[in-house]
Amino acid sequence: MRYRQLGRTDLKVSALCLGSMTWGEQNSEAEGFAQIQRAKAGGINFIDTAEMYPVPPRAETYSRTEQIIGNYFRQHGDRADWILASKVAGPGNGISHIRDGQLKFDRKHIVAALDASLKRLQTDWIDLYQLHWPERPTNFFGQLGYRHQETEFTPLEETLEVLDEQVRAGKIRHIGLSNETPWGTMKFLQLAESRGWPRAVSIQNPYNLLNRTFEVGLAEVAIREQCGLLAYSPLAFGMLSGKYEDGARPASARITLFSRFSRYTNPQAEAACSRYVSLAREHGLDPAQMALAFVTAQPFVTSNIIGATSLEQLNSNLASAELKLSEEVLAGIEAIHKAQPNPAP
Repeated sequence: MRYRQLGRTDLKVSALCLGSMTWGEQNSEAEGFAQIQRAKAGGINFIDTAEMYPVPPRAETYSRTEQIIGNYFRQHGDRADWILASKVAGPGNGISHIRDGQLKFDRKHIVAALDASLKRLQTDWIDLYQLHWPERPTNFFGQLGYRHQETEFTPLEETLEVLDEQVRAGKIRHIGLSNETPWGTMKFLQLAESRGWPRAVSIQNPYNLLNRTFEVGLAEVAIREQCGLLAYSPLAFGMLSGKYEDGARPASARITLFSRFSRYTNPQAEAACSRYVSLAREHGLDPAQMALAFVTAQPFVTSNIIGATSLEQLNSNLASAELKLSEEVLAGIEAIHKAQPNPAP
């Protein structure tokens, strides 16, 4: 396993990060524990969660994922071995069961969310605390064609000031962004540097062979500002594994179970996906491992967030860390991308 510097911090995170959003929905606590132990044995020292997990978000399962992780730490006593990331939920995702749906990135909501996460996670600190998505209306979660709306949102200054207070209190070590835009990222960085507030060390956005839009406006920011990408959905909800080929819907698979996960199943995405899967097989590669290796190798990626619902999947994902794609495979990927660029943004 390779390790990379997290922003400008002294932390070194594994090139693969263990995602957790299925724990408490598709996975039991025992299965979550087993995944954590297997990931650790494979060299992973970085785990990502969020207060709203598991996904899809429901009132009945709200915060169950953090509870599972906290129970693991209590039972195994290895909290200090992990770089732990979590997120505070914002408005704009149709969530009404968290803090009565009146979600803001102001002092009241950030402090309440952070204190509750710390309690569930059974820890005194979170290494990386992220804003799950912008509070202001903008084009995140696959939205395209920015339409400006004059609406009130918590000033970024207030958000950074309260995060600064939490860093000084020792509750969090570093802050990060998620589902953020180039403007938002640069504005947060500019304010932090001018006011002496915590500087974002990472940005967690989607990135995979079907959605490389991060490359357009944010890749340069990530490299030049040392605010690297924590790539989520690197397998496009499992589409790039090939398991949904020809309309297949395996039992217990995410797209089979949850109709809301339709981002990567439009006709253009399915056509491009088939080409990537075929390319992998032509070169004797596992399609999922090829897709993961591509993401992990990008110079703007700090860590690639892998998720699994079985140890078999997790073992395969871990093996991708050792895969180096040949020039011929990379050329094939670029040819497909040129013919069908970003079919599932």
